[in-house]
Amino acid sequence: MSVVTRKSLNRCIQAAQGIIPSDTVIKDCYIVDVYTRSVRQGDIAIIDDTIAGVGGTYTGNTVVDGRGLYAAPGLIDSHIHVESSYLSPEELGRLLVPLGTTTIIADPHEIVNVCGLEGLRYMIEAAGHTALEIRYMLPSCVPATPFDHAGAAVTAADMAEVIGRDDILGLGEFMNCPGVTNCQSDVLDKLVEARGAGKPIDGHGPGLSGAALQAYVAAGVRTDHECSTIEEVKEKLALGMYILLRNGSACHDLPNLIGAVTPQTLQRFLLCSDDLHPKTIFAKGHLNEHLRICVQEGLAPAEAIAMASLNAAECYALRDRGAIAPGKRADIVLFNDLQDFRAARTFIAGKEVAADGHYLLPVTRADFSSVGSSVHIADFSTDRLKLHLKGNTVHTIDIVPGGVVTDKGIAAVKIDAQGDFIYSPAADIVKAAVVERHHGTGNVGVGLLRGYGLKRGAVAVSIAHDSHNIIVAGANNDDMAKAVETLAVMKGGMVIVLAGKVLASMPLPIAGLMSDKSGKWVDEQMENLYDQGHRMLGINPDVDVIMTLCFMSLPVIPKIKLLDTGLFDVEKFDFMDIEV
Repeated sequence: MSVVTRKSLNRCIQAAQGIIPSDTVIKDCYIVDVYTRSVRQGDIAIIDDTIAGVGGTYTGNTVVDGRGLYAAPGLIDSHIHVESSYLSPEELGRLLVPLGTTTIIADPHEIVNVCGLEGLRYMIEAAGHTALEIRYMLPSCVPATPFDHAGAAVTAADMAEVIGRDDILGLGEFMNCPGVTNCQSDVLDKLVEARGAGKPIDGHGPGLSGAALQAYVAAGVRTDHECSTIEEVKEKLALGMYILLRNGSACHDLPNLIGAVTPQTLQRFLLCSDDLHPKTIFAKGHLNEHLRICVQEGLAPAEAIAMASLNAAECYALRDRGAIAPGKRADIVLFNDLQDFRAARTFIAGKEVAADGHYLLPVTRADFSSVGSSVHIADFSTDRLKLHLKGNTVHTIDIVPGGVVTDKGIAAVKIDAQGDFIYSPAADIVKAAVVERHHGTGNVGVGLLRGYGLKRGAVAVSIAHDSHNIIVAGANNDDMAKAVETLAVMKGGMVIVLAGKVLASMPLPIAGLMSDKSGKWVDEQMENLYDQGHRMLGINPDVDVIMTLCFMSLPVIPKIKLLDTGLFDVEKFDFMDIEV
């Protein structure tokens, strides 16, 4: 909110009493009260960027006709990675604000893994070019684990320089759970810095339970967005954690976990997307889609809205927003109804910024030259993709449809005289490789992926959570090498290759993670990539061509993943041999 002066406070107090006209009044709307979880009819008076009065009859210099519309607090996404939309912060804001989203809690973990704190600086600057309020958490795990080779490393000493800043909301998801439970010194130093600054700490503890979970919470971790069962939700609730119900492009936990929400526990639940693609935004929306699901699953509209506003504001100490009440920032969305939740108008800090699905402000963009694509591969050739197996029984990374968790598989495969894997149409197994792209180390990790469905050609991307090296999957070494080399020339992005020819590609010039183009353009390119992947390469229709691949090198999601230095057993938190 803007700085309060005696003059501005005087105006607000008088407008609240109807002594002077408000700057803006939203007349005769249905007001969603997230405190009492009820709906009442009346006016909303706004002075500057602040709500002055609610529910009475007010006059204003600007009058907004709210008849038949439902006024709710602006929606708050409690955990999202802007980079995973493949859009710049400015463009993502342009798409989300017309849907009723006014604030997002963003973890710039991806770009900081590539560019270090310069990536954070760029993201903060870019956030200033959109009406959407983007509040950043400081990434906690760069790299995500000691085994990752990212573009940068952020130590506790680095954190100490920025964690106390007003534009840093807290510490981002702490993925290194073993580091916490084992009292690893550098991990404890980071937690100490965040706690010393009085900042909230986000969690990331999939399947964490028992004594290990107790220790994780005791360390100061406040939230978790990785629950997969209601039993897991209940255990974490009982320890005082906030539970973020996730429904994005990659993971759809909300419908499965909504049954854990009761009148007694409602205030501990928030809504989040985590990862969100333009395709999902255009087809389903954003948090308004979360609200639709909640109501369809039996929650009252005001209860669902509270999870997307008040609860998030209270969790992250955003005391100036989260409700339609006197003194709160005038972040307001007017919905046509409380079933479909289509936003008619959106106000942020008292200013109308979207109407009827259209963003009303001019779009400007920050200079991203300081975080231009970082693709520096060395000592790479087709030979680096070859395996040298002594036998034909191997461990495989088994894709589990509908999520990013993998299983640990065993298979008998065909090999040539040198021990390299030979693709067989009879088996749904292809080769995968992770190529280090930040420092030219020449590291190439090779493994085998089952369940992807690819029958020919290769797919490669410069997005591989969380270190974001190049990851490629293919049926033959030549197409895989062509795909990697194409990404090097493009300076990052996505590419599909068949028989040595590029069928589809999309450059991502911002750190090899984000496009500088519009959401529509990105969606069109993605459509072509998906079409070519499914139709020409034969990838399983129920498998996400791009996102599935992006998560195959994330060593904090069970059970087995591939890094640039080899196959990694997440449960043992150590490397493993590809041969059984």
